[in-house]
Amino acid sequence: MKYICLGYLDETRWKTMTESERDALMDACFAYDNLLRENGHFAGGEALQDTRNAATLRWRNGKVSVTDGPFTETKEQLGGILILEAKDLNHAIQLMSKHPGVKAGPFEIRPAADLSEMIRESEKRRGTSKGEDG
Repeated sequence: MKYICLGYLDETRWKTMTESERDALMDACFAYDNLLRENGHFAGGEALQDTRNAATLRWRNGKVSVTDGPFTETKEQLGGILILEAKDLNHAIQLMSKHPGVKAGPFEIRPAADLSEMIRESEKRRGTSKGEDG
């Protein structure tokens, strides 16, 4: 089963770390990611750029509203995602509890939702099922 692991980071703390501290943390994270890959648990992942490079879209008053960055009052920002293959949530927790990235900020782990049936039903409603001229 796939689990989405959301890694959070205090950007201010990250910026105050020395280059050697950041390098050591990232080297440890990449080494553990390689271990997850070798054991068939790493299904993908991406780091995110700094929040100053982000935009947030919201639906307001019948139209899309765009603001710079995420609007949040927390110090910890989403820093990246890791897609993990695990037997169950306890197994995912066990694997991620050993990830060095936890030292930089919390990880939220959620089972990935299987939307295949919902997509099929939507395709039927929209007349876009595979094999139809739609």
